[in-house]
Amino acid sequence: MSFVGKIAATVFAWGAYVVLRLVGWKRKTVLANAKLVAGAVPLGALNYDTLLKNLTRHASELLFRFGTFKKLPHDFTAYPCRVDGWDFALDEAAIPVLEKMRNGGIFLTAHYGNYEAMGPWLCRLGIPLVASYIPVKPKWLNNILERNIRAVDGKSYSVDARTPRDFMRLLDDGKLFCLLADQDSRIPSALPGTFLGRPANVNPLPDFLLKHRPQTPVFICWMDEVCGVRELHAIEVDGAQFKDASPAQFSSSVVNTQFNKWLEQRILENPNLWYSFTHRRFYSRSPEIYGG
Repeated sequence: MSFVGKIAATVFAWGAYVVLRLVGWKRKTVLANAKLVAGAVPLGALNYDTLLKNLTRHASELLFRFGTFKKLPHDFTAYPCRVDGWDFALDEAAIPVLEKMRNGGIFLTAHYGNYEAMGPWLCRLGIPLVASYIPVKPKWLNNILERNIRAVDGKSYSVDARTPRDFMRLLDDGKLFCLLADQDSRIPSALPGTFLGRPANVNPLPDFLLKHRPQTPVFICWMDEVCGVRELHAIEVDGAQFKDASPAQFSSSVVNTQFNKWLEQRILENPNLWYSFTHRRFYSRSPEIYGG
């Protein structure tokens, strides 16, 4: 990464922060979410300004320094390493999990930290990642995203999968299907659940896929940034409750329960890195908190 690129990333991050802070971007939504979950996340732990600074910094990395993640080593033994002035590492406990992820499955994560950067990193590790994105308009902008952001070594990891058949085909092809599982699900088939001590609708897609493909492994992956080191973590959801179940007996509550438990722990560690605070996360169950 050139010196000019590093300066551009820093200038963009601070400029974007100043503009968003001045207009109060998503401030009401952040405060409404924080107030609702105050029993689980102390109000003082979440800071609107810090959240914006983290968000704009990660956005600047996406725009100006994303190429660094596309240069990372393929071999697990090459870590820790230093690329473009950044230090990268793999959590030792994650290595056997990442090895298993090379054979495909379901990959759950959240809008937490620099979650987008995990895409090219996983691809560089030889993991057959696919992530479903709805095409954006205009078409030329979508083409730029597909070629320059969501592609590694000339291969795109983006797909426009919309139907159950599309998702099952990806699993049958040995792909690792990515799902951002921390959003409010507003579709009619959404499942009731609990998150941060409050009622919250759950995306039914993992349930559906595992009912039809009960042997599919499920993983949770995230990236930490500690003392200047970007470290990749991965765990496998304990699937003992559904691996041998028939579709009629199946219940994937274990998936949602373990994912929520993981995410709640991350939020407690640093709520200013969970960007779904800027979304109307509890709208389906508590729309009144957003003032219409």
